[in-house]
Amino acid sequence: MRKDTAADMLKPMVSVIIPVYNGEKYICQAVDSALAQDVPLEVIVIDDGSQDGTRALLERYRGTQGFRVKRLERNQGAARARNLGVKMAEGEYIAYLDADDWWTRGKLKAQLSAMENTGCVLCTTGRELMNPDGSSTGRYIPVHSRISYSDLLRHNSINCSSVLIRRSVALEYPMEHDDSHEDYIAWLRILKVYGYAAGVNRPYLKYRLSEGGKSRDKTKSAVMTFRVYRYVGLGRIQSLLCFVSYAVHGLWKYR
Repeated sequence: MRKDTAADMLKPMVSVIIPVYNGEKYICQAVDSALAQDVPLEVIVIDDGSQDGTRALLERYRGTQGFRVKRLERNQGAARARNLGVKMAEGEYIAYLDADDWWTRGKLKAQLSAMENTGCVLCTTGRELMNPDGSSTGRYIPVHSRISYSDLLRHNSINCSSVLIRRSVALEYPMEHDDSHEDYIAWLRILKVYGYAAGVNRPYLKYRLSEGGKSRDKTKSAVMTFRVYRYVGLGRIQSLLCFVSYAVHGLWKYR
């Protein structure tokens, strides 16, 4: 049996990837919630060409063990920023966290346990919907303990900021198509091959309903969702059927 070396023991288990663009209002809450997790980790912030005070705020973490910042000169979009973070990562697992969301303590530990118990390569959690000011809306979006490819076609129950995934799989299926929901495409491609994802039905993710979020314009989000089905190879009729299911779930989720 191979003994762990000092380098192995210092290596993070989880790499948290946080893309940010002009996120001065929320970035510190996101970073602090990641650093507070009780597993060996590193936090990689990809500053995607921010023009506000984000850069100055991130300076306060200089010297924090396991914390790194990669600054891009121009905005390239969340998908490219996440993919870059995955390539930079040293952990066996990747956890995605958007700059306007945050986690409660214990999230990553619970997910690692679920992945070990199920053998899944991807794990999600439930999420509590928060107002832009960080107060609770009183709405909780649950997840099933097992999410199949067919389940995911009917309804995208995997929120990006809730995901823990094996790095090897994230590298195998990078996020693509910024004109769509690039994370949804990735989850579908992954589950089509790996079978199903695990779900931890607790509100470890606090999901902020920011006014400028990509999914807040419902008409635009609907168009992007239909594109998802086409990008993953579904025909027009099957895409339309999946879209109807998506619309029904959307009405329930945000009613």
